[in-house]
Amino acid sequence: MTPIIILDFGSQYIQLIARRVREQNVYCEILPWDTPPEKVLARKPKGIIISGGPNAVYEPGAPQAAAYIFESGIPVLGICYGLQAMVQTLGGRVIPAIGREYGYARIETFAQNPLLPLGTQLTWMSHGDMVETLPAGFTNVSKSQNTAVAAIMDTRRNLYAVQFHPEVGHTPGGPEMLRRFVVDICGATPNWTPDSIIEASVERIRAEVGDARVLAAVSGGVDSSVAAALVHKAVGDQLDAIFVDNGLLRLGEPQRVVETFSKHLGVSFHPINAVETFLEHLRGVTDPETKRHIIGERFIRIFEEQAKKLGMPPYLVQGTIYPDVVESSGTGQDKTRRIKSHHNVGGLPEDMDFKLIEPLRDLFKDEVRAVGEAIGLPGGMVWRQPFPGPGLAVRCLGAVTWERLERLRAADAIFTHALGDADLLHMHPPSESADANINAPPRGSAQAFAVLLPVQAVGVMGDQRTYQEVIALRAVTTEDYMTADWARLPQELLAQVSNKIVNEVEGVNRVVYDITSKPPATIEWE
Repeated sequence: MTPIIILDFGSQYIQLIARRVREQNVYCEILPWDTPPEKVLARKPKGIIISGGPNAVYEPGAPQAAAYIFESGIPVLGICYGLQAMVQTLGGRVIPAIGREYGYARIETFAQNPLLPLGTQLTWMSHGDMVETLPAGFTNVSKSQNTAVAAIMDTRRNLYAVQFHPEVGHTPGGPEMLRRFVVDICGATPNWTPDSIIEASVERIRAEVGDARVLAAVSGGVDSSVAAALVHKAVGDQLDAIFVDNGLLRLGEPQRVVETFSKHLGVSFHPINAVETFLEHLRGVTDPETKRHIIGERFIRIFEEQAKKLGMPPYLVQGTIYPDVVESSGTGQDKTRRIKSHHNVGGLPEDMDFKLIEPLRDLFKDEVRAVGEAIGLPGGMVWRQPFPGPGLAVRCLGAVTWERLERLRAADAIFTHALGDADLLHMHPPSESADANINAPPRGSAQAFAVLLPVQAVGVMGDQRTYQEVIALRAVTTEDYMTADWARLPQELLAQVSNKIVNEVEGVNRVVYDITSKPPATIEWE
């Protein structure tokens, strides 16, 4: 499959660019800006996108766009810094802007072109530099109030660039612009669909595994579940799936996981009840990092024991997804800028010599969900909200006990069920048009949960003084989970949830709502 290649010059939106291209059902890959030309061209890309970046292109040491990109005959789209890098490399000039643009900006497209419609449209700008001189062969087709050059192109060489960010939701016409580039200009076939992904994955897994046995650790999360389901579709009863119930899951989740894998999918399934051993090792522990270490180490030991009982299958399934790969390797100007090291199984011992099967490593989360639906997983599992690896242990702040976990589970279920009944458990775009209210927040939530705080508060119930624990509710809106805003939930709903929790969850007499964005806070509390 010939991809669209995205060269990362350090953009904070790099994964969003890729997601927007994938939404056109076109496959794409992210590569560092200085990837050797032979490696880029060996992929036989249908098009190349040059991303934004934090630098000024004229500064010493700033990353530059290599000449081969524009000499290859492959259509190229530059975004923000990508426009400036294109101009700089091809002989134009970029200088500091007199008036910088950050945030919403209206552009006017005044020349007929294959990329942008004529007239005005709302866009999102983030730049402090401007084009002073265009390279030979280029035409300026768009401008904004503060930027005389907002979009340029040389249609003879299929070179295009825009100063704004079409990949962000604040540019309403961005998806159509990217469709025009990847489909109309590049001629990419929109065949990156769940069915085609499943078909290619099954063929690849069968070719690699042959008749060997495969082991999968499933947690009930969407990534591990879809990965296991894909491998099961490929190799059938050669797959053994292990589920460790550590007592730290949400209400009803262990039962749903067992039912899905053992009854609906027919997988050779091995559920392990390890609730007591996890709680024993967590007894008295309050530090979140220590909790994580204990939970990871316990899981490894239990998984290791079960793997030995099953004869140590040579292949191991991991639910690694594309953001894990990008974030753990780094792709921008500073490739040491690693966000996290992915290790979905939790750090298996080095002497466990498995060959990894990672059927989702090319997929974003939304694509994983689409594949999960297409392969037949229940909607409740496919659309399960993000959940931390250590589970409720890091939402039960302070000591972890069975009583406190049950308290948290009950409050969390009340909150999420109320959001689900109100159709607010997922994000929806604002009902107002972008023109009417460009700052209107989306409705609903991308992630919502309850947190049990390690404090007690005074209350009154039935004329009696109470001294009980506090539940904090957290709901956020986000597209990429790197930044997030608190969800503007209806006050009436919050009042109903608070009333229900205080009346039905024993040991809780106060409910608060977290209205902190990320940054400065994180989405999770620990």
